[in-house]
Amino acid sequence: MNRRRCAIAALTVLTALCALAVPASSGVASASPLPPSSSLSSLAAGAALLPRAPEPPDRAGESTEDSLDRVRVEIEGLYHQAVSATDAYNLAEEEAERQSAEITALARRTADGQKRIQELKDRAGATARAQYRGGGLPAEAQLVLTDDPRLFLDGVDRVKQGMKATKDLLRDLERAQSELKTYAQDAGAQWRALEATRLKRDKAKKEITEKIAEAEGLERRLEKKERARLLELEREAAQKAQARWLESRERERAADGLTAGGDTTGDTTGDTTGEIADGREDGASGQGAKAVKFASAQLGKPYGWGDEGPGSYDCSGLTSQAWASAGRTIPRTSQEQWRQLPKVAVEDMRPGDLIIYHADASHVGMYIGDGSIVHAPRPGRNVSVAGAGSMKILGVVRPDK
Repeated sequence: MNRRRCAIAALTVLTALCALAVPASSGVASASPLPPSSSLSSLAAGAALLPRAPEPPDRAGESTEDSLDRVRVEIEGLYHQAVSATDAYNLAEEEAERQSAEITALARRTADGQKRIQELKDRAGATARAQYRGGGLPAEAQLVLTDDPRLFLDGVDRVKQGMKATKDLLRDLERAQSELKTYAQDAGAQWRALEATRLKRDKAKKEITEKIAEAEGLERRLEKKERARLLELEREAAQKAQARWLESRERERAADGLTAGGDTTGDTTGDTTGEIADGREDGASGQGAKAVKFASAQLGKPYGWGDEGPGSYDCSGLTSQAWASAGRTIPRTSQEQWRQLPKVAVEDMRPGDLIIYHADASHVGMYIGDGSIVHAPRPGRNVSVAGAGSMKILGVVRPDK
């Protein structure tokens, strides 16, 4: 009986498995893993109707000249940022030197104060020892106890002098200790300021290095003929700016009823290292002429950020050293030169005056006459002559006014 039941169960399971293996005959087709070719065609047609991803901007219409000019503007922007950071670096460096000198002076005063305190303590100790030897009273006080009137009066006077000396000694000791405390506080403040200045300097140096490297990288990617054309484009842009500046000056003269003349373009609109023409120093002061002579003698030397010569210069390093050679000390940076030196009108400038450029006062050149300046332009360029109006003028300062 048990065998029969097992056989029936086995047959039932086998029948069920066979039924599952046979496709359904109700007209419903089984799913296929891939659509037929007609379905693929429909999908392709549908995909064509979907919005496409945006294409990158088409620069095919941009000429090589336009592309190079765009690179020129980008490079000039990077170098301008580097030059601005250079001024910040120079200012921080100058401030760090001043703070270091102040710390050194404070250390010297602290050492002197400590020595003074030790001397006063030694004197106070000597007085205390004298009193101990006299039974707790100084020798002068003991004389007061004498029966001799003359010696008594003399002793009273000595007691007064001794009391004053002791009082003065204590006052000097207190003052010396107070000064020493002040020196220590000042030194601590100067150290903190120095560390903050060094952080500013290091940050500026990092920015300078990065901007110069980025600009140099852009230039290196250009072919040799493209780099040559880039230099021509720089000169052309400077010439156009100079021409606009001269035209504006002529319009101002005409509006003021003045006759044209004076400044001319000469060969000063480009980035040249040519000689300074005779007569350009006319109108300069004695010191101004010496400064112009020094600056002109540096023509052809490379730009070096933070450099003050003699082999290379940055813009304010050149102008500050030129005026130092003429016996006049001026601030190190173009921003401080603009802030501290006496200002004169552009139409009144004379050779030796300094022209400050850009809204942030980040560049400076020395006016040499005939509408020209001598300056250290930027990294990768040499000290050269350029048109005074080839950059945006902020104003003019006169070191010897």
